[in-house]
Amino acid sequence: MISLSYGLPQSFRMPQVTGGFFADKSLLALVLVLLSFGIVMVSSASISFADQHYNDPWFFARRHLVFAVMGIFAALIVAMVPLSLWKNYGWVVLIISIALLVLVLLIGTEVNSGRRWIRIGSINIQASELAKFCSLVFFASYFAKWQSKIKEKSSAVLKPMGVLTVIAALILMEPDLGSTVVLVTAVLAMMFIAGIRLWQCLVVAIAAGGIFSYLVFATPWRLTRFKTFLDPWADQYSNGYQLSQSLIGFGRGEWFGLGLGNSIQKLFFLPEAHTDFIFSIVAEEFGFIGALIVVALFVALIFKAFALAKKAINQDSAFACYIAFGVGVMLACQAFINIGVASGFLPTKGLTLPFISYGGSSLIVTMMFMGLLIRVQKELSQNPQSTVEARN
Repeated sequence: MISLSYGLPQSFRMPQVTGGFFADKSLLALVLVLLSFGIVMVSSASISFADQHYNDPWFFARRHLVFAVMGIFAALIVAMVPLSLWKNYGWVVLIISIALLVLVLLIGTEVNSGRRWIRIGSINIQASELAKFCSLVFFASYFAKWQSKIKEKSSAVLKPMGVLTVIAALILMEPDLGSTVVLVTAVLAMMFIAGIRLWQCLVVAIAAGGIFSYLVFATPWRLTRFKTFLDPWADQYSNGYQLSQSLIGFGRGEWFGLGLGNSIQKLFFLPEAHTDFIFSIVAEEFGFIGALIVVALFVALIFKAFALAKKAINQDSAFACYIAFGVGVMLACQAFINIGVASGFLPTKGLTLPFISYGGSSLIVTMMFMGLLIRVQKELSQNPQSTVEARN
């Protein structure tokens, strides 16, 4: 076996694992299949749009491939860091998260009346995506260290709620309601398994639901999206155009699809065909069966994350449990929202489909989450008496 820790400081060196670095080959296989499928679908969905706007049919395909390679390297770097360091320095990544969110509001690039990206040369960094990763590490660290007090004292819940409120408010100021929903859902789920009392969980959930409802009904363009969701065909050539075209794509696909590359909706009928609504192109080209297989791949990966969380609990490793569980919930929430929006089950919201949609920040951060899962799996696969790094 080739050691990946050669030349690293002793604190970063990874203990050897029987069977190689990727001890769980099924986890690696799921990630690579979804990543590869994303490259294929971005190439298919963007080819006409890229040719029209950039005189290069493979413009987005090449960029997405570069992002995929960057994501793989980012995942490897994250996987090389022991869980003990993530746990001990969770407050550092929290500061980085807040700094990025403040920075994007100050100097971020404005697109469609929103500031979500920090431009560095030809690269756009979406601060809210990195904030998801940093926040997950911080809250997992906090809950692992203070879970006993969370179970005993109601006041112990106020500190993480205050931090979550600040982060959520900064993301909403961009504005990015979708990322806020994903982050808040994941943190509340982690808080629930940390031992928060049921009535506290209900109060927080109701409060969050009330705030999100207010944001929808108090903002004219969000309210328009909600009305369009209820009946996209009532205004299918204006506000309901995107959703109605997405549903047409689902209908064209029928059971087995039109075949790879044969989508009609991507020929300038469906806006955002290679980003937010790429699942509609998947359904059109591969049909109901193909779309169902993609959903099954996500379900398998999410259950893999939850299985790691359960294994961590059995080995008395709270931090590893919160990391794996948080990643699973965040992945499930984002995939569910994207697929729900594309299929007309949820109101339109600008969220990418993990692994598959075009988007550099989203893909790289998703791969960083996978790096955390790989690290959790690696440490749990060793002798729990001596090598689990994040034990309480």
